Amino acid sequence: MNYSKVSKNLKKKNILITGASGGIGKSIKAGLEEKGFNCITPKRSELDLSNLDSVTAYFSSLEEEIDGLVNNAAINIIGEIQEINDDDIEKMMNINLISPLKIIQFVVENMKKKNCGRIVNVSSIWGVRSKEFRTLYSMTKFGINGLTKSLSRELGPNQILINSIAPGYVNTKMTDQNIPKKIQNKIKKDIPLGRFANPVEIAQLVAFLLSDENTYITGQTIIIDGGYLS
Repeated sequence: MNYSKVSKNLKKKNILITGASGGIGKSIKAGLEEKGFNCITPKRSELDLSNLDSVTAYFSSLEEEIDGLVNNAAINIIGEIQEINDDDIEKMMNINLISPLKIIQFVVENMKKKNCGRIVNVSSIWGVRSKEFRTLYSMTKFGINGLTKSLSRELGPNQILINSIAPGYVNTKMTDQNIPKKIQNKIKKDIPLGRFANPVEIAQLVAFLLSDENTYITGQTIIIDGGYLS
């Protein structure tokens, strides 16, 4: 995949990506490294997003200055409202919403000093239009979109651009694990492009939003779903 059209001005700058071990995050990392970005991708043993003390400890010891951030890591717990327990609520809120907020708190200090920065929060189409049995997941993804919009106004004067992207169905191992092939084929019939996204297509959008070619897009939730919600 050729990423050469994306601005080279951010080459050698540090981009921190959560959830980069597989799926969308892995493709984002590969695409950015191909362009010469220095990607920082902490392992779960280093940065446990379900534990807020772990988040504080990681960034307290981090030596690199962060120029760009991709909040990609997330979990999804599907079930009826009566099945949701306190542990589910705490875990999903911490990983999907509170830890991304805390990470932004840590990285914006350097961005403000440089009067420049890029942040991309990976949301979901279920943060734009909800679906049954996804109460917790949708709650956190609607929340990350609200966080994005609010911070775009606060951070704009510092030339820090922040956006969220809302992928639809994507060809990943997680998709195959959670959705039987028969159901996948049924869903594809409702997608105008007739297929799920390739993770690289999501990564290309993230690469543009992180680049200096993006000079005026901020505070947006960009849907990338092949027309599914149209």
